[in-house]
Amino acid sequence: MSFIIYPAIDIRGGKCVRLFQGDYAQETVYADSPLEMAKRWVEQGAAWVHLVDLDGAKEGKPANAELIKEIARSISVPVQVGGGIRTEEQIADYLEAGVARVIVGTAAIEDEPFTQRILQAYGDKIAIGLDCRNGLVATRGWLTTTDVQATELAKRLVSYGAETFIYTDIARDGTLTGPNVEEISALALATGKSVIASGGVSNLDDLLILSAHYAEGVSGAIVGKALYTDAFTLEEALSRMEERGTNAG
Repeated sequence: MSFIIYPAIDIRGGKCVRLFQGDYAQETVYADSPLEMAKRWVEQGAAWVHLVDLDGAKEGKPANAELIKEIARSISVPVQVGGGIRTEEQIADYLEAGVARVIVGTAAIEDEPFTQRILQAYGDKIAIGLDCRNGLVATRGWLTTTDVQATELAKRLVSYGAETFIYTDIARDGTLTGPNVEEISALALATGKSVIASGGVSNLDDLLILSAHYAEGVSGAIVGKALYTDAFTLEEALSRMEERGTNAG
C-alpha cells in the first residue's frame, strides 16, 4: 500500500472545470476534453484518476455517465467516480463499465439502509463521500448542509462495512488554502479506515504533511486546482513523495 495522489477531473457540461468552494456560479473551465485530461494525468504518472460528475451531483442522477465510462475504458489506471449516484442500478452500471470505485455521498446520509445494502454487496468498490462544513455533512451537490456530524456518521457506516472515506472540507475546496489535516486525521483515527483527503491542497508541503499521517489511515489526497494552476506538477509531487520515502502512487 502507498499514499496515493488522485488528480481530479470535475466534469460539467462535458468539460473539465473547477468550482470555488463548490459554488456553481464560480466556475473555471480548464479543458474541453476530460478524456484528454485523464490521459495527460496517466502520462504524468497517476496511479488513479478521480472523476466527479458535477451536473449529476446537482441534478441527483448521473449526467455525464457515458463520458465517464469512456474515460474508464480508455485509460490504463483505475478511476473512482462520484456525483449524483443514488441507486444500486447506477452503481452497477459504472462498475460493469470498468469504474474501479464508486463514491456515494448524499444517499449515504439520506438513506442508510440503502448504504448498508450496497456496502454488503460491493464492499471496497464503494467509497463514502463526506463533504463537510464545520464538521457537518453537506448533501445534494453541497447545496444542503445537514446537522449530521461526519465522524458519528462514519462510525455507523463502518459497522455496515465501509472501508474508504473521502473527506472534503467545502470551505477549502478550490481555495488553495491548505487541507484540514486535523479533521482528516481525526476521522481516520476514529474509524480505523482509509480516508482520502480532498480540498485545499495548494503546494507540495501540504501533500507531505498529509502523507505523514499515512500510518493513521490517511491513504491519499485528491488534488485539483493546484495542478490546474501549475502550483506544482504531478511529476514533481510524485518525485517529492519518493524522496520522502512515502511510496506515493
